[in-house]
Amino acid sequence: MRARALEHELGIRTLGDMLRHYPFRYIDRTRIYPIAEITDAAGLAYVQFRARITGVSYAGEGRRRRFYAYAQDATGQAELVWFQGIKWIEKRIEVGREYLVFGRPTFYRNLLQMAHPELETIEQALTRKAESGMQGIYPSTEKLGNLLGAKGMYQIICNTWRLVAGRIPDPLPDAMRAQYGLMPLSDAFYNIHFPQSAEALRQAQYRLKFDELLGIQLNIQQHRTARLAKSNGFLFTRVGNAFNTFYNERIPFPLTGAQKRVIREIRKDTVSGFQMNRLLQGDVGSGKTMVALMSMLLAVDNGFQACMMAPTEILARQHYATFSKLLEGTGVTVGILTGASKSRERNAALQGIASGETHLLIGTHALIEDRVQFANLGFVVIDEQHRFGVEQRARLWTKNAQPPHILVMTATPIPRTLAMTLYGDLDVSVIDELPPGRRPI
Repeated sequence: MRARALEHELGIRTLGDMLRHYPFRYIDRTRIYPIAEITDAAGLAYVQFRARITGVSYAGEGRRRRFYAYAQDATGQAELVWFQGIKWIEKRIEVGREYLVFGRPTFYRNLLQMAHPELETIEQALTRKAESGMQGIYPSTEKLGNLLGAKGMYQIICNTWRLVAGRIPDPLPDAMRAQYGLMPLSDAFYNIHFPQSAEALRQAQYRLKFDELLGIQLNIQQHRTARLAKSNGFLFTRVGNAFNTFYNERIPFPLTGAQKRVIREIRKDTVSGFQMNRLLQGDVGSGKTMVALMSMLLAVDNGFQACMMAPTEILARQHYATFSKLLEGTGVTVGILTGASKSRERNAALQGIASGETHLLIGTHALIEDRVQFANLGFVVIDEQHRFGVEQRARLWTKNAQPPHILVMTATPIPRTLAMTLYGDLDVSVIDELPPGRRPI
């Protein structure tokens, strides 16, 4: 019954599942409180005290029947109550006997109360050999809590460890563990459940977090390797009239060194033969949009269309107005498509991209609609990409039989490793230089 409950409530089926069901809090079971020190103001989640049972009583009928036991030490009194398992507990409580009581304290009119506490006779408590003075408190559910309690879950963990001790292989070589200061995996599992000291617990948590993050990174690298193995990226071999005219005649201000570096990185990606998948990070005002526009012009010079998806109507309209003004007279046509587009504007955008007459399409979520069909989409820009869901972004990738190059942009400062973890197998570019005269945000 306990096995079925563990699987149904927590998805725990194997010894490995149980071993990886980590405590979220630890209780010092070596400390015994006087009842007078256990107050509401103390804010204690779980406590234990040593007291003598002075009496018992019953209340209610049927399903509402309750069993009470009254405990007392030299400093005060406490009330213990059970709503379930009454027949079992009443046979095990002896008035006049001293017990070690453990549970979650609650208070009513300043009287300490405990519902369904764990009880051990003092004789049992003195002979019990604990794996550790710090007992783990494990994530559970109401049903499991009633069935097992904190003590039951802890006992299952103890039994699990006896079955797996000495049989846990370590996938990391000794040299790697030494390089990163990692304890052996078996020691980490033991000390996460039965900490032998605060420092041993810290090292165990560090090792298990390291393994989890390493697994994520290896998974990302596997996806990246599979993507690059396809060799299916569009080749932008030419730097032609659209790019050169804009760069030489229309660009409103000189590019910063950081902008030039990022454009070179994008240019390198688009001649590699592999699909580009790049994250561009930079503060507001650092010039990400200009980099995106020039990258889109590279696509146009090589016979492809490009699109930019912005998170709001206002931002999409701003980009459209800026691009239209900068590209006026260059022969590069720009379209706009948003959820609020009128019929005339919408039809013009849909016909223009389907025929290939529209080179750049700016829009909002409307770009991912099924009726939006490009003649030859080769480059996609996602602005403020954290504002879009994963599936929303992915639907743009399917607008061409061969996946287009992808540039996602964000102004949110994120460390490189976190960027890799959050956004998948992305290469990361950073614009870390503001144009002259721009004030830092």
